[in-house]
Amino acid sequence: MRSTDKRDRLSEDVFTYRLTKDAKVLLYWKGRLVTTLAGKAGEKFMKAIDGKDHLDAQLIMAKATGNFKRGNEKDHGSEP
Repeated sequence: MRSTDKRDRLSEDVFTYRLTKDAKVLLYWKGRLVTTLAGKAGEKFMKAIDGKDHLDAQLIMAKATGNFKRGNEKDHGSEP
């Protein structure tokens, strides 16, 4: 376990991404779209994630999404 992921949340596939035809990178958290990277930001992301193992890729995606959670999310017991 890494010191950056003390609660071991990145061992799961919480973040995923999809590259579109127009070179945009769509970043998802638990299946929900949280951010879109286009242009240089998308290119930088794709270079950074190329060849990384699972945990490194999850960390890169977490950093790329930024601080999108503000504490007002409700968990109603159902996963998306």
